[in-house]
Amino acid sequence: MIQARPIISSPHSSEIEVNSQNVVDSPIDRILQKISKMELPEREHFESYMRHKWRMNHKPSTIVNSFHAVSSFLTFYSGLGKSQLRDIMHDDIEAFIEHEQDRGLKVTTARTRLNSLWAFLRFLIEQDIINEHILKRKIKLKVPDFLPRAIAPGDVRKLLGAIKETRARALILVLLRTGMRIGEVLRLKVRDLDIKERKIHIYEGEKNCLGRVVYLSDDALMALKLWLRKRKPQTEYLFPGLQHKHLGYTQARNIFVKYICAAGLQDKGYMIHSIRHTFASELLNAGMRLECLQLLLGHRDIEMTRRYARLTDKSREEEYFRAMAVIEQGGIHGAY
Repeated sequence: MIQARPIISSPHSSEIEVNSQNVVDSPIDRILQKISKMELPEREHFESYMRHKWRMNHKPSTIVNSFHAVSSFLTFYSGLGKSQLRDIMHDDIEAFIEHEQDRGLKVTTARTRLNSLWAFLRFLIEQDIINEHILKRKIKLKVPDFLPRAIAPGDVRKLLGAIKETRARALILVLLRTGMRIGEVLRLKVRDLDIKERKIHIYEGEKNCLGRVVYLSDDALMALKLWLRKRKPQTEYLFPGLQHKHLGYTQARNIFVKYICAAGLQDKGYMIHSIRHTFASELLNAGMRLECLQLLLGHRDIEMTRRYARLTDKSREEEYFRAMAVIEQGGIHGAY
């Protein structure tokens, strides 16, 4: 475990104490402290894995997710009466996933934990701790392929018509006209804006670290200009929260819910992420090519973007009604 530096008595001892506390409070230290208090089989390999992910510059949220997945598995594995990682069998992993699902975990969450567990096992293989045969037959969880839920055009107009407050209007319009993820918008700094060129620079994407540039429509640009005149300049964040930090997700969600209710749309099932789906659907309906939309959304895989085409494929709709008109007019002959 990474240790904090000792506090030495000196005229500057208070400064050293602050620096020591900062080291202890780093994300990796907090995780290693938790692991040190857990009764896990060969936990030193777990600690090495967490340090490895930290050195590889993985996001804190990714490291935390890995910690929960691996610690849950090792706790379960220990409960089977096993203490050596080299004895991990394929059946142990299957039993763990069944256990997670039996206790009510959604299949999407179970799949995320399984992927984190595979990454840990690959690390153990690279360290010659377990045999590589464990990865030859992977478990695959089938996740329902839901359609994205976009906000209907009429409901978009109702929502925008209900927003009177300057900050809320800027927040919602930036989401709606750029397709940025909510976390990306909340972490925006004023210096990321290029008002003259009508651009926003996203230097690191929220999910895949893929940087990109997005653009500002007329209404989003106007809303941003009004907000920039009104916001307090003491903080670097575009949408500041408390203690010089950015606005939190819960606060942003509450703003969205407030105006969804004000517009009378509370029973439609819209969530704040529906705004991103709306952006994608509207651009496809307006004729934008899938490849261009992929870049704006920051998708590495175009198949992720293609999901929105299932919502907006007008040619498929036209083909259906053309064929159905032939059928309804009795234009189909012959036997099947």
